[in-house]
Amino acid sequence: MIDEIEIPESFPIPGDVTGKRVVITGASRGLGALLAHAFSDAGASVALVARTERGLKSVAESLPGDSLVFGGDVTDEDFNESVADAVVAEWGGLDVWICNAGISPIVAGPRQTDASVWRQILEVNLTGAFLGARAAARVMRDGGRVIFTGSVLGDRPRKGLAAYSASKAGLVGVAKGLALDLAPSGITVNVVAPGWFDSPLASAWKSSPDLSASITGHTALRRWGAPRDLPGAYQFLASDAAAFITGTVVNIDGGYLLV
Repeated sequence: MIDEIEIPESFPIPGDVTGKRVVITGASRGLGALLAHAFSDAGASVALVARTERGLKSVAESLPGDSLVFGGDVTDEDFNESVADAVVAEWGGLDVWICNAGISPIVAGPRQTDASVWRQILEVNLTGAFLGARAAARVMRDGGRVIFTGSVLGDRPRKGLAAYSASKAGLVGVAKGLALDLAPSGITVNVVAPGWFDSPLASAWKSSPDLSASITGHTALRRWGAPRDLPGAYQFLASDAAAFITGTVVNIDGGYLLV
């Protein structure tokens, strides 16, 4: 005992995902593909989910570890349940479900945003994440992890992105609610909220000198995020070292919300 604190014989290694069985939605490109590589490189088995299988197979073939491919719609309740069952059948269990699938097909004001587009964005980004988390929780055991991909735009919206920002702000409420619901089962639920990363989704902003300058001008570290900056937060939350973290938001934004 030191200062009345019992020192454990060993400590979990932050970010250690060796042997974890992980589902990643939206895994055919962008952040999803990046996370697939990061987790596979770190020793996890990765189940890749996206609307079509073509891109997923390409990602799967480039991974060093075990992988599964599931093509389907994350807004379909039965599809999510089937992915959960298939992973358990193949690997004997499910440890981590990363609800990463998301869209932002329009940058427009409210009068130019059709109601059907609004519904589509919320259906994929918000309802799809909830259905994935629900499917995961059914088969997970104590120590399970659900991780949502949020966005700093849920906290600080930008012009023309009301639907996307609403969906990402909603994820925080869903995560906090599910964290309470699933705590008795030992399952944690958290959000990783990326800032502005040099990625295809942000190419329109990155390629515009004025828009790019407005982004870096609102970022404390005065640069765009690089791909290597992002997966570590997901790996930490997925690891045993994060067992007492639930219902929280981890902003990976270089200080964008500070400026």
